[in-house]
Amino acid sequence: MAQNSYLLALVGAGIARSLSPELHEREAQRHGVRCLYRLLDVELPQDAPGEHLQDLVRSASLLGFAGLNITHPYKRLVMPHIYELAPSALRVGAVNTLVFRPDGTTVGHNTDLAGFAAAFARGLPGVRLGQVVQLGAGGAGAAVAHAFLDLGVQRLSIADPCADRAHDLAKDLNEAAGANWAEGCTAGEAEARTQEADGLVNASPIGTEHHPRLPLDPKALHAGLWVADVNYHPLRTPLLHAASALGCAVLHGGGMLVHQAAASFRLFTGLEPKASHMLADFADLTADRLAHS
Repeated sequence: MAQNSYLLALVGAGIARSLSPELHEREAQRHGVRCLYRLLDVELPQDAPGEHLQDLVRSASLLGFAGLNITHPYKRLVMPHIYELAPSALRVGAVNTLVFRPDGTTVGHNTDLAGFAAAFARGLPGVRLGQVVQLGAGGAGAAVAHAFLDLGVQRLSIADPCADRAHDLAKDLNEAAGANWAEGCTAGEAEARTQEADGLVNASPIGTEHHPRLPLDPKALHAGLWVADVNYHPLRTPLLHAASALGCAVLHGGGMLVHQAAASFRLFTGLEPKASHMLADFADLTADRLAHS
């Protein structure tokens, strides 16, 4: 049975402009329940961030939070401090949604995978899925890569500033696929593959307001490429600007944000969200009539 009110929060670094509070609070209002959603914008000490995350989760439980969303850079760091991991979190190797049970134990989920898959299917229907290049192998990148496996991409090349992280993700994906489906590659190799690829996705923070630049040489882009970006601040990232100028089909990160938020809302409250209403909220909040296109 649903409660009458919910205390929620987003935990991450550099999240002051997140739209998650408005998306959850507006959807709760439509269901006739009260939701107070806060931003816990924290830069945890580098010496032992895991221990500080554990303290934060414990404190949130004691303070009566119903759940937490977790974002960059804590999606993987929080995992050892969660009582139970749902299949989605185990598959991706990252948690973005943490639910507190009545007995105080925690369950970690990943709604990014389903969120990206839904946004991609809605925003880029019918695109070619032969060769895809992905930039970024962190928590969001892992979710996006697993979504591509489900969506039917034939071959995925992954580049990350941490080469080991890209290769480790490719190894996990190949085990899940039961075939040599993904590969880790260098930035230079990713640019070369992009020139012949069907699609490119940026799952790194490059292109956000904190890192306002292109994640690769724009010369690697071509008119036959579709381009997706998981970021939404700004909505039109430098990568999407460059791709649009070439006539590429593009997908911004707003859809992934909304669809993963809808899935999180369901886990937090037990109520059934309407993604179409939340997409309209996103368009309203970004003052962009094309934000949900």
